[in-house]
Amino acid sequence: MGKWTNLIKQTTDSDPISGAVNTPIQLSSTFSQADFDTYGHFDYSRSGNPTRESGERTLASLEGGKYGYLFSTGMAAISSVLFIFSSGDHLVVSKQVYGGTFRILHDVLPRFGITYDLVDFSNIEEIKKAIKPNTKALYIETPANPTLNITDISAVVALAKEQGLLTIADNTFMTPLTQRPLELGVDIVVHSATKFLAGHSDILAGVAVTNDDELAKRIYFIQNAVGATLGVTDTWLLLRGLKTLGVRYKRSSESAQTIAEHLQADKRVVQVLYPGLSSHKGYDIHQRQASSGGAVLSFDVGSLENARKVVEHLEIPIFSVSLGAVESIISYPPKMSHAELNSEELLEVGITPGLLRLSVGLEDVEDLIDDLDQALSYID
Repeated sequence: MGKWTNLIKQTTDSDPISGAVNTPIQLSSTFSQADFDTYGHFDYSRSGNPTRESGERTLASLEGGKYGYLFSTGMAAISSVLFIFSSGDHLVVSKQVYGGTFRILHDVLPRFGITYDLVDFSNIEEIKKAIKPNTKALYIETPANPTLNITDISAVVALAKEQGLLTIADNTFMTPLTQRPLELGVDIVVHSATKFLAGHSDILAGVAVTNDDELAKRIYFIQNAVGATLGVTDTWLLLRGLKTLGVRYKRSSESAQTIAEHLQADKRVVQVLYPGLSSHKGYDIHQRQASSGGAVLSFDVGSLENARKVVEHLEIPIFSVSLGAVESIISYPPKMSHAELNSEELLEVGITPGLLRLSVGLEDVEDLIDDLDQALSYID
């Protein structure tokens, strides 16, 4: 079955009672039990709800996993996965990691005795050197946000297996349609489902998927204990958004490729970061492990002042945080997604003062290019 066919089949979970083609919204916090000694599959919605379970089953299938867990936000999913570790454990994490993930690593986990090191995940030797006797997992984000750095997933998995470590991969930018970390041996995949999976800037959601029975138990325990679960109405909206993921992501990615090539030829742009460009340092690896360059690119216009001018004169993209929506979104990572990092930390991970991140939506690509050209004309 083709991936797009599977996408539609998985998101059209007919109700066995009424035959409704859309998953029913079960607005109930609690569930009646048959008798004193016989309890049903559902008892309390924090622990499990029919609507959320349908969404979790769908996301697991799309990612090629056995177990899926939906959370209230992407950070709730990432945090819950990181909470399976214990005091004294150590993690090795890509230094080009999302700012929210950095916040949890830097400001929260150390209070519980969980330590970490940030290293360049494009360099296997650096990862190997960072591994300690108490290291438990390697955390991958590829393409990285917002530098679009690429990690060789298979190489990191091989190192992890050699060292007896777990691997976790953030697959938000690529989606299950274009990159399949579990098939490459990753143990746990996480997403901010707020982004491409939902796709309409209308909900917050996160997902974690695994094939491992024991890891599934540990993730579910945290999900149930902490209770940061996705509400049923938002689950329904996520399922609705998923139905069009294939056509949305394909169009946005094709437009992103065209825009990246156009910006690369513009002398006013210092650098374009996009793994669909052959000039990208991770291009060959990305081509092996993903089927698209994706719908997000970053470009450097040389300075904070130039970035401000471009943003102020753009007319089509929304200037905002987030990405992966039907509307194009331009953001300034130093003050938005990575505001937690100071100026030295930003430069260390490759986020320069003139860097802008563009999430390409469904507008006509010619209009987006014309708009970028007129905004760039204001650069001195």
